[in-house]
Amino acid sequence: QVQLVESGGGLVQAGNSLRLSCAPSGRTFSLYTMGWFRQAPGKEREFVAAISITGGRTYYSDVVKGRFTISRENGKNTVYLQMNRLNSADTAVYSCAATKELRVGTRDDDYDYWGQGTQVTVSS
Repeated sequence: QVQLVESGGGLVQAGNSLRLSCAPSGRTFSLYTMGWFRQAPGKEREFVAAISITGGRTYYSDVVKGRFTISRENGKNTVYLQMNRLNSADTAVYSCAATKELRVGTRDDDYDYWGQGTQVTVSS
């Protein structure tokens, strides 16, 4: 069982940046493919970014590509989502997810473990 805890959310003005962190429990973090998803009010959860076990492969949704960066530090058991040039459409609850599958999935059913999420609110 993996428990995921996100942090770093908050209120930010449009155009500014935030960095989210996700710290899974356990000593086998380096064996998990990690992803970030988000859900805005009244909308379905959507894929944001994902990263392979070694960090060598990353994937982004078209909406965030070029603005967001996913990374991981296996030695610190942490995965990050650096979000730049935020706009009001980025307002959502952001959740990290994990799976032991090597394939880097972009659908929420590709992941087995989920955090509670952290709120990101972008004011215009």
